[in-house]
Formats: sequence, C-alpha cells, structure tokens
Amino acid sequence: MRKGTFMELCDLLSPALKHKNTKIRAALTVHKRVAIVLWKLATPDSYWSVGNQFGMGKSTVGVAVIQVANAIIELLLSKVVENVGNVQVILDGFAAMGFPNYGGAIDGTHIPILGTDHQGSQYINRKGYFSMVLQALVDHKGRFTNINVGWPGKVHDARVFRNSGLFKWLQEGICFPDQKITVGDVEMPIVTLGDSAYPLMPWLMKPYTGTLDSSQELFNYRLSKCRMVVECAFRHLKGRWRSLLTRSDLSKTNIPIVIAACFVLHSLCESKGETFMAGWEVDANCLVVEYVQPDTRAVRRTQQEAMRIREALKTSFMTGQGTV
Repeated sequence: MRKGTFMELCDLLSPALKHKNTKIRAALTVHKRVAIVLWKLATPDSYWSVGNQFGMGKSTVGVAVIQVANAIIELLLSKVVENVGNVQVILDGFAAMGFPNYGGAIDGTHIPILGTDHQGSQYINRKGYFSMVLQALVDHKGRFTNINVGWPGKVHDARVFRNSGLFKWLQEGICFPDQKITVGDVEMPIVTLGDSAYPLMPWLMKPYTGTLDSSQELFNYRLSKCRMVVECAFRHLKGRWRSLLTRSDLSKTNIPIVIAACFVLHSLCESKGETFMAGWEVDANCLVVEYVQPDTRAVRRTQQEAMRIREALKTSFMTGQGTV
C-alpha cells in the first residue's frame, strides 16, 4: 500500500496499539508493529525470517501479529462491513453482466493450517490437507461485503452457510431491501448467486446440474459469468496476503482473527484504489499448487418457489427478455 494509506491505517489503529515504555525497554511504535504485520501477512515468510528483517525475535513478531489483528477486528471490521455501497449500484452492476436483481455472489475457500491435536480429523478436507473454511459474499466489483470464517475444512459449504448469520439475514429478508421484479409471471426478490454446493432458495440461485438443454446451459452461463467476481476476489485476497496460501501455525482461536484481518486490510486497499500487481497473482498461483481447493459437491435441497423463479429466469434469458 502507499505511504498515505499506511499512515491512515496506523492512525486508525493507534487507540488500541499505543503502549507505554517500561524501565526495561522502549515499546515498539505503532508504525513499526503495523509494518511488521503487513510484511508477515503479505508474504509466506516465517516468523524467524520476518523478525530478522526487522531486527527482532520471532516471538515479538508473533505477539505483534495477534495484537494488530485484534485491533483491526475491534476498530475496523464493522466499518468495512457497513460500508458496502449503494445496493442499487450493485444491482445495476450485476444487471449489466447479464443477471437481474442480483445482490451478491457467495462462495467458500479453504485456508491451509497446521494439523491440530484435538478433533484434528475434522480439519482434513477432501483434498487431504488441514484447512479452515472462509465463506464470503462479494458485490459486482468483487468487494467483500460479508465473511464467515472458522469452520473446519471437512465441513461442507452448505452447512457453513446454513449456520452463518448471512443465511439468517437472507432468509428473513433483512440483508437486502424488499425490492422485487417480475420475471414472466413470477415475482423475484433480490437474489444471491452460488455454485452447486448451495441450496436452491427463492433468494439464492444456483446452476442446473446433470444433462442440460440449451436454455439451462444459457442460464448456467449467465450465472457463472456473474459468479466469477467472487472467485476473482479470493484470488486477489490471497495474492495480496500470501500468508493465506501457506499453512498457518497459529492456534485455532487466532487463525480466524488473522484471516478476518486480511479481509479488512484487503478491503481497505481496494477502497483506496491501491494497485494490485499482476505478478502477485502469478506468485500466488505457484504457492497454491500445493493446496488445491476441494471439489464442490452439489446439494439437492430445493424449494418449489425457488424452482419457479429459476425456470422463469431461464425462459426469459432464452427468449431475450432478460437483461443482456
């Protein structure tokens, strides 16, 4: 990030990070602690390597990471989540991509972690490595508007979703305004788009599976085109904060805090227009080879109303009445 963004971040975190000097040693400045943590999160470097870079012990780096991450969550997380932008702008953005009345894309990704002693098998995902699941909702520009992190890697995305606050808010209609459109003869609320791992609901559309006809293929193409924003957002998140691509040796309690801190820092960089270097994604792709994301397993649970909405959308796309 640019110096101006860094200085602003330090100022925002100062209330929680200011320490007084003791008779034994001078306290690390806020600026140095934040710089240490940004370096640690943005690279796959070890605590020892980062400590050597800044002239301090690895234990000092470890303490700084938790202190700064906690400060980010305490002071900045709610501000980032609340600042999700104008819903109508998001709807218009997705409509331009081919899907009407669409408020966001949802998906999950696995963050590698070290094996745990207690209930360790619960963290082994379908690819055979230990991980923790990060669920996220993004807008039409790939900006994160909601996250849920902490579930073991063995848990299916649909279960993570059903036990998240986002599911409750979408089900109760408090996540988006009560703004409906008519597709054919069916009323459709603002919907979220997901892959086959998610349940088909009146407020959550997913692709058709199995043998598809041309109209179903068109529907899936439109949905996939819009869903690409969440996949791109995950790539950018991990490309900017490459510590998420290697196994974290933090405790199960601290890992979600650090992952959420990366989410906040990423959103800050995006809102400030910080440059995302193409080389970062290339480097990230080299690191991610060792930890391939588990395949998605489809869930079959559907609601009749949701099926009617999806069928109406499919027909409208095929007849040219849907948004192009």
